Amino acid sequence: MSEERTRAHVFVSGRVQGVFYRANTRDTAREHGVDGWVTNLDDGRVEAVFEGPREAVDSTVEWCHEGSPQARVEDVTVEYGDPEGEDGFVIRR
Repeated sequence: MSEERTRAHVFVSGRVQGVFYRANTRDTAREHGVDGWVTNLDDGRVEAVFEGPREAVDSTVEWCHEGSPQARVEDVTVEYGDPEGEDGFVIRR
């Protein structure tokens, strides 16, 4: 009974750096059983990739709209595509 996997490439803007956004994203993704990564960008945004069952990925993307308790998310853009084989979830530095 395998669930169809999907990939979401996400960019989050607002006050999302220096507020534990990446660590909370990692924890949330792992709780949902989602693979991928998250990183800070030089322009102040956070970029993330989530791969896993569609429902789990959608739940993780939805979480991005709120983010960590100290974050102030202004915008989330998402592009869906085919999984590329992410395994585990890490913070990229």
